[in-house]
Amino acid sequence: MTIALKYGRSALDLDLGEAAGWSTVIEPRLLPVPQDELACVRDALANPIDSPKLRERVRPGQRVVVVTSDVTRPCPSARLLPLLLDELNHGGVGDEAITVVFGLGSHRAHTEEERRRLAGETVAGRVHCVDSDPGDVQYLGRTRRGTPVTIFRTVLEADVRVCLGNIEYHYFAGYSGGAKAIVPGASGLDTIQQNHRMMVEPGARTGALAGNPVREDIDEAGRMVGIDFVLNVLLDGSKRIVDAVAGHPEAAHREGCARLDGIGRSMVDRAADLVIASAGGYPKDIDLYQAQKALDNARQIVQPGGIILLVAECGEGMGNPVFEEWMGDPGGPDAVVARLRREFVLGGHKAAAIALAMKQADVYLVSEFALNVARSMGFHPFNCLDCALHTALKQLGTCPTIVVMPEGASTLPGVRS
Repeated sequence: MTIALKYGRSALDLDLGEAAGWSTVIEPRLLPVPQDELACVRDALANPIDSPKLRERVRPGQRVVVVTSDVTRPCPSARLLPLLLDELNHGGVGDEAITVVFGLGSHRAHTEEERRRLAGETVAGRVHCVDSDPGDVQYLGRTRRGTPVTIFRTVLEADVRVCLGNIEYHYFAGYSGGAKAIVPGASGLDTIQQNHRMMVEPGARTGALAGNPVREDIDEAGRMVGIDFVLNVLLDGSKRIVDAVAGHPEAAHREGCARLDGIGRSMVDRAADLVIASAGGYPKDIDLYQAQKALDNARQIVQPGGIILLVAECGEGMGNPVFEEWMGDPGGPDAVVARLRREFVLGGHKAAAIALAMKQADVYLVSEFALNVARSMGFHPFNCLDCALHTALKQLGTCPTIVVMPEGASTLPGVRS
C-alpha cells in the first residue's frame, strides 16, 4: 500500500508494504457544492429548527444585535448578513436598530478595512458594525462550574440577540458554532480564561458534546445571556457553503454538528497501535501551531502507549512565541498540563493539547525542524518518513494495527465500540 501524504507544497510517499496486520485509510467525505451556495441558507432561515422564523421573533422598535466571527475565523459573514438583515427588515426592524458585533474574544481589534470586508461593503454602509470590547463588559453571574459570565455591554443591551458562525471540529470545545459566538466571542477575559482552562479535563475533546465541560459551560453561559436565534453554516475546504442550520441556539447547533459528523467523522473497528497522520500540507502544516489539530484528531483512535506519526513540514517553525516558550518547558508534558491548570494562556493552550497527546502515546514528528529542536519539545524527531515508519514498526513488533489519515486536520476518527 503506497499513499501520498501532503507535506508542505509537495508530498511524501508512504509505503506500508506487508508491515501491517490490519490497516485502513480514512478521509473526510465531500459534499457537492450547490450551484447557488445561499440556497441552503435561505432554506434554513425559512425552516428554522425548534424556533419561529427570525422575522416572527422580532417586532418594530426592538434593538437587535448580530454577533459574528472575527477575522481569524472562516465564517462567511459578508455572504450571510444580507439575508439576515432582510429577515429582520421583514419583521419590522429597521437597519438603524441593528448592530453587528464582531466577537474578538481575546484577539486583537480589527482595522476599519477589516470590519468592512467582514461585513461586506453594502452591509457596512447599512448598519452599525463594531468590535466586541473585553474591557466594556457586564457581569451576569457564574455558571455551575464557577465561570464568571462577563459579556460585552452592547450585546446585553439589545432586545434580541442573533449569533452567526460556522460549525467545524474544535479540539476542546467539541465543535465551533452555537453559543461560542458569544462565549468566548463577546466575553470578558476572565470568562474566556476560566472556561478554556477546562480544556485539560476529561471529556473536553474534539467532536464531544455531552460530558464536555468546556462546551457545557459555553452553552450554560449562552442561556444566561439569552440567545434568541442562530444561523450556522458548514464549509468545505475552499470555504464554500455546503449546508446551513438556523433556529434554536442549541437544537439547531446540535443538528449542524450531526450534519458535520456525516462529512468529517470516520469510524474504525478498533484503536490503532500506529496512527499516521498528515496535517494536510500547506497551509495546514505551515507551522506546528497549525499542525497541532491533526495530532489532536489522531489521538482519538490511538491505543494508550501506541504511536502517532505526524507528517507536517512546519516550514515556518513554531508559529507563536508563547506556544514556543511553553513547548520548551523542561518538565515535559506533565508540567505543561499542570501549568495550564494554574493559568490559561493563549498559545500555552496548544502546548497543553500536544502534551495530552504525548501523555497518551509516543509522538513521532516528520518535519523540517532540526532534530535537536524537535527532540527538546518531546517529539521523536525525523526528517525522513521511511526512517520514522521503520523505527515505529520496530518498536511495535509483529503485525501492528495501523490507521492512515491523509487529511488529518479535516478528519475526526472514532472507534465504533
